Amino acid sequence: MKVRRRWHAWAAFTSAIAVLVALPLLPASAEESPSPATSAADKTVFTVGITQDVDSTNPFTGIAAASFEAYQMMYPTLTEYSAADFSTVPGLAESWEESADKTYWTYKIRPGLKWSDGEPLTARDAAYTFNRVINGDIEQTNYGGYTSTITKAVAEDDTTLVLYVKKPSPIMYQLAVYILPEHIWKDIDGKKVKSYKNEPENGEAVVGGGPYVLIERRKGEYLRFAANPNYYAGKPAADEVVFRVYKNTDAIAEALRKGEVDYANDLSANVFNSLEGAEGITTVPSVYSGFNQIAFNMGAALTDGTPIGDGSKIVLDPQVRLAVAQAIDRQVLADKVYGGFATPGSTVIPPLYTNLHLEPANPVGFDLDAANATLEAAGYTMGEDGVRVSPDGERMSLRLLGRQESSESQKVVEYVKDWLAQIGIEVNVKIVSEDTLYEKVGNGDFDMFEWGWVVEPDPDYQLSTFTCDQRSTEEDGTIYAGLSDSFYCDDEYDQLYEDQKLETDQAKRAEIVKQMQQKLYDSNAYVVTVYYDNPTAYRSDRWTNFTPQPEPDGVLLFQYGTWSYESIEPVTADNADTTSSSGGGVNPALIVVGVVIAAGLVLGGVMIGRRGRSEDDVE
Repeated sequence: MKVRRRWHAWAAFTSAIAVLVALPLLPASAEESPSPATSAADKTVFTVGITQDVDSTNPFTGIAAASFEAYQMMYPTLTEYSAADFSTVPGLAESWEESADKTYWTYKIRPGLKWSDGEPLTARDAAYTFNRVINGDIEQTNYGGYTSTITKAVAEDDTTLVLYVKKPSPIMYQLAVYILPEHIWKDIDGKKVKSYKNEPENGEAVVGGGPYVLIERRKGEYLRFAANPNYYAGKPAADEVVFRVYKNTDAIAEALRKGEVDYANDLSANVFNSLEGAEGITTVPSVYSGFNQIAFNMGAALTDGTPIGDGSKIVLDPQVRLAVAQAIDRQVLADKVYGGFATPGSTVIPPLYTNLHLEPANPVGFDLDAANATLEAAGYTMGEDGVRVSPDGERMSLRLLGRQESSESQKVVEYVKDWLAQIGIEVNVKIVSEDTLYEKVGNGDFDMFEWGWVVEPDPDYQLSTFTCDQRSTEEDGTIYAGLSDSFYCDDEYDQLYEDQKLETDQAKRAEIVKQMQQKLYDSNAYVVTVYYDNPTAYRSDRWTNFTPQPEPDGVLLFQYGTWSYESIEPVTADNADTTSSSGGGVNPALIVVGVVIAAGLVLGGVMIGRRGRSEDDVE
């Protein structure tokens, strides 16, 4: 649920090519929080400041944008989205081909690969991973959409993976399934996986095959990654990457100014503006693939239809949801809350994906008079206290949950509360942590909430979050959240979802995707409030050679891939770009093999279809 839905300093000495280190600005309870273990002084450390923590380092259970950022650093996928334009490029697989009879796909895995612990990385690991998802339960939550047309995976040899399919599907080009080491995960069965942390133990790194491996983690504080020397694309220039969690972007910006972090992600508009012109800092108002929304509880239930939760029946009325949509001024939110780093929202595929995004027919605009008229016509009469009463006598009082990690979320829900009061709906706002919100949503204990998603280039994942099969499940008395957070369930929509999954003609598929967006828009399962940018800033006097995705003005981190992590380099006298910093040239004293203590992010996202950012500009 953004899904994308989203680290401590030490001392070191400085020399001509030394590490620049400073004590960090302390995040929440930092007095009690030890810093990440210091590295040898000749190591380069790139630190990222974030406001949304990784909710889980287990790729089967995490949903936050920051979590998917960690997964793609730790594990490879068969193919990747290009940095330039999201087109398909090789990943773990060097090539791929559909069979003439369209019943299977063959992926040629790069030869001679190794996991970070030195064990062989082969097609057998890929086959194990896909079969685990195909036959799994909890494994299906994040990856079942990618494998729903695959019947089995077979490793014919160390470099040949064959995926057998029921029918042709365009998703076979973009299987965003993280390949896991069989020799580690074979001991984590379907029951254990639900609580498996996948964190470093006894000083041993988590075994991975991506550009970095996780070597240290303190929940709510930081994650620390070390470069993987066995990575197929070569060891990255930064020896370590740290994600460090901060309470808000003001704290991150201050740490950036002091040189305690190298990269500030998901900045709020005022913080971003305050950094423009700062010495040694470059600001980038990058376009992004995320949206935020007000979501409704449309009848919380398990996948078998069993009702759960305590949602108000008032929001089951489509006329009530329509009135709420009419009462929300998206332009005001974009301008006032997001400081202009956002545009008014409409449908669930962002405009960044021009071939797939739908500008809806019969758009609903801000009109309080129309909203009042909608409720009057539906039989909701105004009470003496200014709160309407439903046709069956229920007072129109609804709960609205906002996120404590996001200042923007907190502002949005107050705006919504005020607007809905003007149409006779009483709103009781409660601010909760994202962890609490996720639990409440999964259990159906809400009426409305504010959050968002980061939408991946292929629409399948995002569209799957509205299917009936993505409602919650129950096992041994415990309810587990699926990807559906509105509990929207419509047989016609589900059929369209299956149709787009099998349509290999891209133009025809796009038309189906647009039909699905229109159905969701008309239902008002979500009121998509804004499509937000991702204002960021980095120490351009320390790091250079970032790779935007897409070109030329896309995001520099929290991408679909690890392009910047693989391309960035410490600034030296030879590669210094004296024009790149909005604050002026490179400080000669900072010819850095830089130290960074990172703050952990939001797609954030996402990912990947990941649950939203915390400081959405702030997911």
